[in-house]
Amino acid sequence: MATKRTHSDLALYRRLLRLARPYWGHLVALFSLSLLASPLALLTPLPVKIVVDSVLGSHPLPGFLDALAPSTLAGSSSGRLILAVSLVAIIALIGQLRDFSATLLRTYTGQEVVLAFRSQLFSHAQRLSMAYHDRQGPSDLLYRIQWDAPSIQYIAIDGVIPFVSALLTVVTMLYVTILIDWQLAVVALVVAPLLAVITQVYRSHLRNVSREVHSLQSAAHSVLHEALGAVRVVKAFGQETRESDRFALRTDETMKAQIRLAKAEGGLGLLGSMTTALGTALVLFIGARHVQSGELTLGSLLLVMSYLAQLYGPMRAIGGRMASMQRHLASAERAFALLDESHEVEERPNAIPIGRATGAIALSNVSFGYSLERGVLRDVSFDVPAGTRVGIAGATGAGKTTLVSLLTRFYDPTHGAITLDGVDLRDYRLADLRNQFALVLQDTVLFSTSIAENIAYARAGATREEVIEAAKAASAHEFITNLPEGYDSVVGVRGMTLSGGERQRISLARAFLKDAPILVLDEPTSSVDVKTEESIMEAMGRLMHGRTSFMIAHRLSTLANCDIRLEVDNGSLVRVTGPADPAGAPLIFSADVIEGLEVHEHP
Repeated sequence: MATKRTHSDLALYRRLLRLARPYWGHLVALFSLSLLASPLALLTPLPVKIVVDSVLGSHPLPGFLDALAPSTLAGSSSGRLILAVSLVAIIALIGQLRDFSATLLRTYTGQEVVLAFRSQLFSHAQRLSMAYHDRQGPSDLLYRIQWDAPSIQYIAIDGVIPFVSALLTVVTMLYVTILIDWQLAVVALVVAPLLAVITQVYRSHLRNVSREVHSLQSAAHSVLHEALGAVRVVKAFGQETRESDRFALRTDETMKAQIRLAKAEGGLGLLGSMTTALGTALVLFIGARHVQSGELTLGSLLLVMSYLAQLYGPMRAIGGRMASMQRHLASAERAFALLDESHEVEERPNAIPIGRATGAIALSNVSFGYSLERGVLRDVSFDVPAGTRVGIAGATGAGKTTLVSLLTRFYDPTHGAITLDGVDLRDYRLADLRNQFALVLQDTVLFSTSIAENIAYARAGATREEVIEAAKAASAHEFITNLPEGYDSVVGVRGMTLSGGERQRISLARAFLKDAPILVLDEPTSSVDVKTEESIMEAMGRLMHGRTSFMIAHRLSTLANCDIRLEVDNGSLVRVTGPADPAGAPLIFSADVIEGLEVHEHP
């Protein structure tokens, strides 16, 4: 799993807001619209006060309205009633227009911010080393990119802006309440410290439970991904019930964690509501006494109680948003943990560009292990002149695939160095280096698109004519043209609508189209029959011509046309053989026979 890191709330807010910096203009506009909520909230109960005090009672209109309203309306109770009713409609219209504009802007900005964050996570995940992907697997990465990334929208847009807006509303309501009756304002304010203490007590617990929920949800997602990705194996062994039970167990654990989270959020909400209810009861009691003593009009009391509801509403909302914020901060933490993963295969600051290599490769005392405890290659050294066809043989797990993976810098050696045309691979630009290689793997990877697009994946901008020429060179053109839609035929998920031999020939066509100077063939014929192997071997012979080639195979017959054969045993290079003699027996050469070839013999 990705390294677990914890961050303070403030550190996460800063980092998320930095990511949202390109959208500051949108955020400012959204914040401005949210600020309109405060004056609208102040105006909403005003018509009721006018009706109670100035229509049903004999009090004049509030000062600012008395100055603004036409004398024909302000001078009679009927006019004041019309004014109050009109204010209800005007305030409602302005409020709806504000809500509509804010919703559109919030949706657009939120989607843009999430898209940018997801793209950054996806780009970073693709650039992490194969060692990281080997350890982590795809499921948790998918969850972080798809489900943890949207946390930025809630925090930056649906969290921070409404939080600040609610805070301003609280301050505004409190100020107006002080102007009406300062004693009621003091009583109302007593609950604020209590709410702050309650929220702080729950904050840490909410974050911890939220982390647990996301971790368990990711684990359940992993079960789905594994079972559906290996559905043939599941069906072949009749393990559908077992996988369903495994998924049910994960989802049950997730449900229990979500219930714990709901209890924590519910407890926070309950304590917050009871605290504000206590404050409301005290204000109502004291306010009623003030009306009875003549210190306050009934309309003013109604206005204060309405403002109090709008004062405590944002206070409770602040507490509720703090609870929701912890859930989303836990998601943000997980997303940033992915971004904080270092590139184990780094490109040096002044990396050297390379156009087209000649293909001369040398390994000098190369050792590699996936961990300190698990060594895979030990002290391997050899030189391969440009254009040489190298066969690599050895038992399963001997280190053959790891050896060629070092050539493309999927991993870097633990010790020693690998050079291409006399330059250490780590000195080249990574993209330029990998552009020197064409790979044909045992497990052919095709994408769920057309055959033409799968072949053209090797080179962006390749024409249809170039794709067809590559397919012909790979002996794939005939079977492709016999398909109902020819080169436009969609191959299905991972190319499973095609046979193994057909998929392999498309992979070969992709390698032909790339036209790289170095070729890596990893067990290219292990999963096909003898007749198909002959066709593929013929195509591979054409592909290997004039290129430095590395072919891994278990069947020694597959390596018959190689210039040099390396045999790997338990991570060590044990011998080198040359081409067969006329009688068919392989010739075993020492290091000084093959020019430029250095071999470390092991007993």
